[in-house]
Amino acid sequence: MPTITEKRATFRALHKTGFFIIPNAWDAGSAIRLTKRGFKAIASTSAGAAWAAGKDDGGLSRDAVLAHLAMLVDSTDLPVNADFENGFADRPEAVATNVALAVGTGVAGISIEDWSGSTMYELGLAVDRIAAAREAINAADPSVMLIGRNENFRVPGMSTSDSLARAVAYAEAGADCLFVPFILDHGAVAELVAAVAPKPVTVVVGDYDDNIRALAKLGVRRCSVGGSLAKRTWAAFDSASQALKACED
Repeated sequence: MPTITEKRATFRALHKTGFFIIPNAWDAGSAIRLTKRGFKAIASTSAGAAWAAGKDDGGLSRDAVLAHLAMLVDSTDLPVNADFENGFADRPEAVATNVALAVGTGVAGISIEDWSGSTMYELGLAVDRIAAAREAINAADPSVMLIGRNENFRVPGMSTSDSLARAVAYAEAGADCLFVPFILDHGAVAELVAAVAPKPVTVVVGDYDDNIRALAKLGVRRCSVGGSLAKRTWAAFDSASQALKACED
């Protein structure tokens, strides 16, 4: 089993050149199975973790998520990127405290969103939150990657240019990698890659097809699947259980 230091070094190196898929695990079993498939890293999924606990996305407490992250880290030889939602706080100083706790779980990367759970943070506050997260990581272990995430899809009508401006601001505030989940138009993706270069860009997809390779050719460094793998798994479970129940009726 590689050490935490080794996992973090491996994860950072993956972001230097090339392209990789980072699938999202939601329990020890899925983490182990993804490891056996030969992926180079995995990420957590707030939705998948919540569903596995019988809750809605966003329904887990900070401490439950910290325990979940520690479990994933212990389950695999691969680096783990934490879906840490909004850092479980609004104010930058509280985000810093919580990010330091997340570093302590052994994760190799931490994603911080600019969505409070009900509204988009004003840009100045969103930038201060990223800067506070960066400072906390630097104090604990600078090798841990910080992913700045703009939740553009939460705000109907938010323009691509606004999302790109936020990504640039987060990069300048200390994010190592930039993530705008549902900007998938190839022109916009190419714009994002150019705007934050040389820092890497990650995207999320729900369809597992040749578009992933096309995104890689645009300069995207990594691709996650968010909660879609967990969603597909639960859909298969629901279908099978429905068929089973029909045998009783």
